[in-house]
Amino acid sequence: MTNLQTALEAKEAKLNEAYRALEGFTEELGPGKMQQARQALEKGDTGVAENLFQEILTKAQAQVKTGAAQAAEAAYQLGGLAESRLDYLQAQHYYRQAVGLQPDNPQYLNAAGNMAYTLGRYLEAEPLYQRSLAIREKALGPEHPDVAQSLNNLAELYRVQGKYEEAEPLYKGALAIVEKIEGPEHLHVAICLNNLAGLYDSQGKYGEAEHLYRRSLTILEKALGPQHPHVATSLNNLAELYRVQGRQGEVEPLFRGSLAIREKAMGPDHPDVAQSLNNLAGLYMDQGNYGEAEPLLKRALVIREKGLGPEHPDVAQSLNNLAVIYRAQERYGEAEPLYKRARAIWEKALGPEHPEVATCLENYAALLKKMGRGAEAEPLEARARAIRARHAEKNPAK
Repeated sequence: MTNLQTALEAKEAKLNEAYRALEGFTEELGPGKMQQARQALEKGDTGVAENLFQEILTKAQAQVKTGAAQAAEAAYQLGGLAESRLDYLQAQHYYRQAVGLQPDNPQYLNAAGNMAYTLGRYLEAEPLYQRSLAIREKALGPEHPDVAQSLNNLAELYRVQGKYEEAEPLYKGALAIVEKIEGPEHLHVAICLNNLAGLYDSQGKYGEAEHLYRRSLTILEKALGPQHPHVATSLNNLAELYRVQGRQGEVEPLFRGSLAIREKAMGPDHPDVAQSLNNLAGLYMDQGNYGEAEPLLKRALVIREKGLGPEHPDVAQSLNNLAVIYRAQERYGEAEPLYKRARAIWEKALGPEHPEVATCLENYAALLKKMGRGAEAEPLEARARAIRARHAEKNPAK
């Protein structure tokens, strides 16, 4: 599943998968190189393994007729190792290469889709997820765990694009498969519950969202203990739900608890840490405590630009929030370029009709009015209203 997956577990899984894949090339590599790779991977050092996979990839590509499968697997493993280092652009390059060599491999398609999603390249992610889902359903049947994973990933993609009606049946389908196969208390059920809750949260269905978040949290705490990163994600989501409802007294302890768990488990530069920083800053912004919020947002922005790239939607979120602070502090000259950059990122990544674009247009228009440039603000406000009207028409409240 794309959500609630810890950096530590994901990295360890990638390293283990890489070594297992290398074992398939023992004859070509020799025992000495395999031993070096194993020792390095045990220490979390991917360099030796990456060099070996690069060697395999180069040799396999030279074998035009027989080398495609080996080359694709080497490229896929190189993508996984790059992902474990949080080098997402390099990971995307290799995952794309794997798909190009083996376009009917659902594992490669899903990995490439996940990376496109992570980088905010949603139009690229959608056909990869759709093809992976179609292949899995045909090969494995409609109730296989891998099908549930594909349903969840496609649903998550639709949710972040504001396509709520398309996302909901996919989330529910994934949940039904996992509950049937693994039972109602399994960790994967908690993941599905969390993700469906996120959809309801996005739609303003707060009562339904809280019920699912709490059920997910109960499963996670029982299975993993209160200090696990999965629990941190659940705490963060519940805190954000309370924040938008104005339940201020319940929010800060949850955000701080989530941040502490993530920093300890994932390291200070992981994008999930940036999410916690951003959300805690949002609470302080609600309280008018801009001095506390600004350094948190700046730190989140640095983490996101480094880990996700300068054109990721999460970078736009940090820019927009910093601009809101500067506007409130009458630092108009600092705010305007941030709004412009955030708007450009969101329009490119999410499309010109996304609600985040409307939010940025509204915020920028408010800034222009403060600067005495009301004539420039009017068309921005009109466009934002039109976006929201079309979005409401496509996603009617139930």
